[in-house]
Amino acid sequence: MSDTPRNEGRRPTGGRPGSGKPGDGGPARGKPAEGRPFRGKPADGKPARGADGKPRESGSKPAWKKDKPDEKRLWTKSGAPARGDTSARERETPEDRDPFGIRSVRAYHEAPEVPEDVTPKQLDRVALNELKTLSKENAEGVAKHLVMAARLIESDPHLAHQHAISAARRAGRIGVVRETLAITAYAIEDYALALRELRTYRRITGRDDQLPMMVDSERGLGRPEKALELGRSVSRASLSVPVQVELAIAMSGARLDLGNAEAALNELQIPQLDPATAFSYSPGLFDAYAAVLEELGRNDEAEEWYARAEVAADALDEDEDDDEVIEVVEEELEPGDQAVEFGEESDEDSDDAELPDER
Repeated sequence: MSDTPRNEGRRPTGGRPGSGKPGDGGPARGKPAEGRPFRGKPADGKPARGADGKPRESGSKPAWKKDKPDEKRLWTKSGAPARGDTSARERETPEDRDPFGIRSVRAYHEAPEVPEDVTPKQLDRVALNELKTLSKENAEGVAKHLVMAARLIESDPHLAHQHAISAARRAGRIGVVRETLAITAYAIEDYALALRELRTYRRITGRDDQLPMMVDSERGLGRPEKALELGRSVSRASLSVPVQVELAIAMSGARLDLGNAEAALNELQIPQLDPATAFSYSPGLFDAYAAVLEELGRNDEAEEWYARAEVAADALDEDEDDDEVIEVVEEELEPGDQAVEFGEESDEDSDDAELPDER
């Protein structure tokens, strides 16, 4: 009888996997069994032979694999290139790179030409100061596009928008650039883009001076409730007076969108609604007030406020251009007509004396 203990019917007593300790006479993990050759090496030291009995060249595929196409294993599960496959990225198809089609693709944009007479110095000094973080060459190019955007915003808003896009592509982290892009987008009625750019401008600068345009953009997207919510999110006391007035006009428009003309009129009844004074925001405020009165059927009052808006606009035009020649035509007033008196222009500061400075 052999001295070797038998393990029949007993649980194997092998060591832990990978410990290198054999158990029950079996081979240790990672080591070849006795009399068994390593994988890929013949036991007798002779070269491997194919199915036809001929020696197979080193590195060639067995006959049973030759009919199968090459496996396209480009990446491992961890996302790294497959071992030994250094050109995996070159052979990768676009579908493999972005199987769900979620990678953003930057649309092609051809920058519009800038006339030779345009110079960076024509840009507003405050805006030009924001471009100091850019290289000199880039700052000059961005400034020229901003100048063209401001020049064309009234006559050709679409071309102005193209200039703004060109500036944003070269200086997307500058507040005034994103603000310009938002304004031109608003001008061409791309309210979604305008709102997005205004949010970016707000995040970059921390300013709320474009809040009225954000409210109006929400209106343009057909969301008057969100427009009102956005307008109420900031304390009006923290805004400058011109911005307060613009916000009141935008909020009034949102009320009209909801069919509430009385609430729209209340939005405009603010201290700046004073027909005795004319500020830069007065014509727009008077005109908006007249439009709401007309919506309420109070046409006589609406006509009065429309007339006041025109008077305020004319007075502001005269104040902006002291050299303008104004033709005065004397007419006899009929009963009920209001006379508008204009002071004599004795010196250059006469217009400034009549109109108070903006608050």
